[in-house]
Amino acid sequence: MKLPDDVELRVLQHETFRYFLHEASPVNGLIADKTEPGWPASIAATGLALAAYPIGVDRSFMSRDDAIERTLKVLRFFWTSPQGTEPDATGYRGFFYHFLDMQTGRRAWDCEVSTIDTTFLLAGALTARIFFDRDTDEEQEIRALAEALYKRADWQWAQNGGETVSHGWRPETGFIPYRWEGYDEALLLYVMGLGSPTFPLPQSSYAAWCSTYEWKECQGIEFLYAGPLFTHQLSHIWIDFRGIQDDYMREKDIDYFENSRRATFVQQRYAIDNPLGFAHYGSCCWGITASDGPGPVTLKIDGITREFQDYVGRGVPYGPDDGTIAPWVVVASVPFAPEIVLPTVDHFIHEVKLKSQNPYGFKASFNPTFPDKSGSPYGWISPWHYGLNQGPIVLMIENYRTGLLWEWMRSCPYLTAGLRRAGFRGGWLDEQHEDDRTG
Repeated sequence: MKLPDDVELRVLQHETFRYFLHEASPVNGLIADKTEPGWPASIAATGLALAAYPIGVDRSFMSRDDAIERTLKVLRFFWTSPQGTEPDATGYRGFFYHFLDMQTGRRAWDCEVSTIDTTFLLAGALTARIFFDRDTDEEQEIRALAEALYKRADWQWAQNGGETVSHGWRPETGFIPYRWEGYDEALLLYVMGLGSPTFPLPQSSYAAWCSTYEWKECQGIEFLYAGPLFTHQLSHIWIDFRGIQDDYMREKDIDYFENSRRATFVQQRYAIDNPLGFAHYGSCCWGITASDGPGPVTLKIDGITREFQDYVGRGVPYGPDDGTIAPWVVVASVPFAPEIVLPTVDHFIHEVKLKSQNPYGFKASFNPTFPDKSGSPYGWISPWHYGLNQGPIVLMIENYRTGLLWEWMRSCPYLTAGLRRAGFRGGWLDEQHEDDRTG
């Protein structure tokens, strides 16, 4: 039986939330990057869990005591874990390695100290700082640890002598040559870096980042371009960009929320046009982003040679595109364009049956063009769930239904300070500033 849209979303939110309850290390609270056995933890997924636990309490998915216990376990671990140049440390200069061993919490896979993944971890910690506001020893400790972790991050060091911020650092080779340039999920990184009371990014850093933007027309829609859909979503988990603008968006006479709405419609229009002729693309089958895939392999299908990738940053309209659809990224756009997201979610649930026998809602991705041995008309389906996919589903459903996380984070002084230093004005930000002056 088909449930009403709101009920369907609440069920999906609850199912997805369970990932953070069952894929957490009992030792340190770290969250597994994905459900494949032996896989390490992701600090970004852990940050999303820290933001999701307060939603879980508010929605009665878990008790406040359980949320406190899990949150403290994580924050205590990160505060006391080794920071240094040793190759098996947990982090350096207040930032943390992208992947950590689920048991020891030490660096996994010779990965990098990641500035963006640390951003998501710290955003989750600041969410906990806002939510756990009671005058108890445990909740006071949560607030103190979250603030201390945020203040320890040396954003100026992460610039590596330049204006923009480096992607990361390795003890063996130093800074990664890539920088956060071009519009993407680093919007949150720059806002949080600007808002730091200890090692703030200079305002010139934000201006340098904005100078690398690309305004394009795709599928008949003008917008600030980024190809993978997730790049238009992750910063919006924590920041309500409705009605507030920086200099760039004032010039374009829109805000970042409207930009994400346009990016969502670009995705649907691309799928309807389906220039590469992939199976099942259409008005209710779209959502192309960084995701798991069925490759790497090259196959000839119906006389056409197709190259299928594994986990890559798929994007619209310039690719790569190999026919792989990520349902989670559609759900995460529900605040921006519910009129096209809700019918697509319904299609994924009832036609493609992507929730069938899955413990945590939607699997990561599927590819109807790739021939699957199971004979499914919808082809290959990823066998895994990913923490980085689960969090945006839980949190953006909440922002769509109640705006609760946005409301909480509007009271975070570091985010509001960062927004103002970046030149944002208007809407709730001006109203809050006026209240501060007259209160």
